[in-house]
Amino acid sequence: MGKIIIVTGASSGFGKATAELLASKGHTVYGLSRRGGEEGAVHHVCSDVRDAAAMGRLVAEIAEREGRIDVLINNAGMGIGGALELATDEEIDLQMGTNFMGCVNMCRAVLPVMRRQREGKIVNLSSIGGVMGLPYQGFYSASKFAIEGFSEALAAEVKGFGISVSMVEPGDFATGFTASRRNSEATKNDPDYGPIFSRSLGLIEKEENGGLKPEVLAQRIARIVDCRRPAMRYVVANLEQWASVALKRIIPGRWMVDILRDYYKC
Repeated sequence: MGKIIIVTGASSGFGKATAELLASKGHTVYGLSRRGGEEGAVHHVCSDVRDAAAMGRLVAEIAEREGRIDVLINNAGMGIGGALELATDEEIDLQMGTNFMGCVNMCRAVLPVMRRQREGKIVNLSSIGGVMGLPYQGFYSASKFAIEGFSEALAAEVKGFGISVSMVEPGDFATGFTASRRNSEATKNDPDYGPIFSRSLGLIEKEENGGLKPEVLAQRIARIVDCRRPAMRYVVANLEQWASVALKRIIPGRWMVDILRDYYKC
């Protein structure tokens, strides 16, 4: 039977590919995004996950219309590049508010529905940047580390209600994320950080633009939706990045710092 599914950040990249794939499989999919989209197989809704009250009302409307909500896929996110020291309060609030609090707001909105049902799945998009702190993407990593801790705690709290919580940790993918990244002007213009940031950013963008296609991740999420007992974590990345995640868990922290410095040329 088709499921009632909410996908955030559904206008591009992972969210668009995931929403369209799930809809093609016969699920009823509500795609949330700030830009909205053309009505078709996916029911697009213009919304901002940072607005907790609005998300609460929207989820309640969907639940009333459909009678239930089976799956929430928290994909909405954005990136800000730059030195941690030079990040402005506005940049930090935007990064954490979109990636982390957006996820929190959606979970808080959908959980009362899933608890009443005694059933549901939550899939939160993390990143390999939520497993290791990426230089010059520090607050992006912080937002994903926050999702990791939040998701672990949430999984323990709601398992008894028949609700599963999973995280997907993508590596580099070729999506619109690269072009839409906001980069710190203060960092670019700083005599110390500027040249290093420029070099690192060039490498980051090259790796992302040559990365996997978003349809690869969409297929993995579709399998999670169909899985009766999904795992807590799914790393979706090339072999090198998958190995780096495994390595991070077993080597001394200072070694990992040196590996990241060497890789990102900083």
